[in-house]
Formats: sequence, structure tokens, C-alpha cells
Amino acid sequence: MTDEASADASLSDQRIVEFTRERKRLLRLSYRMLGSITEAEDVVQDAWLRWMRVKDEVRTPTAYLTRIVTRLCLDRMKSARVQREIYVGPWLPEPLVESLDACEATTDDVTVTLMLALERLSPLERAAFLLYDVFDVALTEVAAVLDREPAAVRQLASRARKNVQNARPRYSVGATEADGIARAFFAASRDGDVTALSALLARDVEIHSDGGGKVLAFREVIRGRERAVRLFVSAHRKSMTPPTLLRTAIINGLAGYVSLDSKGVLQTTALGIRDDKIFAIYMVKNPDKLTHVDVHHRDGSSA
Repeated sequence: MTDEASADASLSDQRIVEFTRERKRLLRLSYRMLGSITEAEDVVQDAWLRWMRVKDEVRTPTAYLTRIVTRLCLDRMKSARVQREIYVGPWLPEPLVESLDACEATTDDVTVTLMLALERLSPLERAAFLLYDVFDVALTEVAAVLDREPAAVRQLASRARKNVQNARPRYSVGATEADGIARAFFAASRDGDVTALSALLARDVEIHSDGGGKVLAFREVIRGRERAVRLFVSAHRKSMTPPTLLRTAIINGLAGYVSLDSKGVLQTTALGIRDDKIFAIYMVKNPDKLTHVDVHHRDGSSA
């Protein structure tokens, strides 16, 4: 092997090591930018191809890769915003399903509640907020990534922070307690138990149901405990077969579960819990968003 070929091989090995070290963080960033696991994986794969074509020395691989991934995400967000304008019914991010003992989903506090709030931001505000507030990237580096002056980035992040502050978690629920609430809610909704549902749901509870026009789901956000209870009781009375709990899980940083509805349709349900009450229910039934969810894994217990 010539010296030049040896040097190329050494550089390639170094690139692989550097990218492997950053890959998990890049996936987290891409997912939180796009709300899609599939698209996040595509972005990281595209970043990998670009990374391996870099010939010059890169002093700070983390900053360089962050810049590549963020700009790729910003490009995709332009078309994504157009698609969501014509989306059928409420839009929810693809569910990120983690085991109950996994902490990765909650390390940066980006729950589905916060991701919905991020949808109201401009792409640049979203990027500035995630990089600066969530991933702790230095202001000067964020400015380089977004090709803006530091003062402009600080303003973007500040504006975003004000717009999403009400969606940031200000409460904590123990894992065991949250899992118990998730199981109790599944059982109550399955059985149409008015008393149990009324006790579990907050007065101002909201139900977000994402079917994407592919399967039956609520076409609007359902608000209020009384209306929610009536809907669950009605669904119980109309169903010939009860829904099946596959397993409880952490979904987008919230307690929840994976289940099959009365017609055997796969869905994930994430629960926003505050003061031992469920204030938000996020149900994803769109099959296009559930291709990555393991339907064969069951926890072996029943609610």
C-alpha cells in the first residue's frame, strides 16, 4: 500500500470513529427538528455520505456534523410545512417508543407536548431553540450553523423560548406512578368506566388523535373531561372486541402504551400527566408513522 493510500485509509477510519461517536446525538437532533424518525434517519444517512467525502482536516467534528444535519433538516422542513397544511386531522410526531427503564427519551425534556409547541415556530426559531437551549451548543457555533450573527440567534432563541415556555415540563411523575396511571387509563377506556375515567382525567384534558386520513381517528382535538368521557364510553359500547394492551412504554418522553384497538389497528398512546391527572392524550394511529414500532414485543402483564 502506498503512503497516500495508507493515509486515505487512516482518514477514513478516523471519519468512521468520529461519526459513530456523534450518530446518536445527530439522530436526536434530526428527530426533534423534523418530528419523523424515518426522515431523521434519512438525514443522518445523507450527512454520513457527505462526511465521508470531506477531504480536509476537521478540527471540531461535532460542530461540523451539527451544521450539516441542521441545514439538511431546514431544507426538509420547507416541504414538510406545506404537507402539514393539507394533513387530514391533528398532526402528531412519529412516536419515539422507549422501554420504561430507558432515560434517553427524557434527558432533554423534549416531550410530544413541547414538539407540538415547536411546530408553531419558524424553522430558524426551532433550530435556534433546540441547538442553544436543548443541546447546549455555544451561541457562536449556533450562529455559524444558521449563518446568522450571534445577536440575531440570541433573539431567535429568546422568541422561541417565550412561545414554548408553557409546554416545557414543570412537573415530574415517578416512573412507577406514571406506569400505573397509564395502565389504569387503558383499563378505564377499554371498559368504558365513567367513574375511573372521571377520576383520571383533568377537567381541561385534550385528546389529539392522528390517523392521517388512513384510519379512523378524531378529525379535531377533543377538549374537556365530560366530552372525553362520553367518547370513550361510546367507543366501548360500539366495539365488539375490546382493545389489547401490548405493553406500556415511554413515548416521546411521556408515560404511555402500545396497543391494538377493537379493530386490531395498531396505535400508540402518550399521556401528559400533571398532579396525578391526565391533561393530554396523544394517540397515533397513522400506519405510516408506526412502521418502526415492534408489535410482537409484549410485556406479559395485563391492565
